[in-house]
Amino acid sequence: MNIEDFRDYCLLKPGVVEDTPFDLDTLVFKVGGKIFALTDISTFGSVNLKCDPERAIQLREEYDYVLPGYHMNKKHWNTILIGTGVSDRQLREWVDHSYELVLKSLPKAKREAAAGPEE
Repeated sequence: MNIEDFRDYCLLKPGVVEDTPFDLDTLVFKVGGKIFALTDISTFGSVNLKCDPERAIQLREEYDYVLPGYHMNKKHWNTILIGTGVSDRQLREWVDHSYELVLKSLPKAKREAAAGPEE
């Protein structure tokens, strides 16, 4: 997966906005104003994703390309090294997990606003 595919996948999710709040190289994806993914635009060498704490430990033990979150709360965040064995499918699954965790943590009004109008 390249940076464009990653960006497109994140932006497909309801209510997601992208931002560069830290510097021009750090691309952040938020839902309801809360971060669920971030990466370096210039290198796309890694991605930080929110993760259930127990699952985070399991993933770190199972995959050598999953590390405690760089510059993040290591209990709740993983850093995924890109280009070291992670498949596109895995990365999409972990993005989904991160998005869902953050979405579920939002107050009801923000969750509903992020989901958009019901069809």
